[in-house]
Amino acid sequence: QLQASGGGLVQPGRSLRLSCAASGSIFEINDMGWYRQAPEEQRDLVAIITSGGFTNYADSVKGRFTISRDNAKNTVYLHMNSLKPEDTAVYYCYAQIDVLVTPTHVEEFDYWGQGTQVTVSS
Repeated sequence: QLQASGGGLVQPGRSLRLSCAASGSIFEINDMGWYRQAPEEQRDLVAIITSGGFTNYADSVKGRFTISRDNAKNTVYLHMNSLKPEDTAVYYCYAQIDVLVTPTHVEEFDYWGQGTQVTVSS
């Protein structure tokens, strides 16, 4: 499972860090990332990081947000700087995890965190 934390209310221009830890029968974690969903809008990609450390960002957050991961802790982070009111949304973490379903068989599953609210307002 994925457990996200770190959301809250913050003023425009300030920073916030989200964390998401994976737990359970993990063989290997592939891509990890963050999505967000504002009211009455679709869930959109914010940032993603591969197991090798390659990253990709939505244009709207480039230069302001940084995604990172700690493979030893099975955790992905989203460092959000210069926050804007339009960043207000529920943020969901995501991971592609290889699970050892039998002693000789691994399957990849997509997992989502429970969502954490980020509100940017003065």
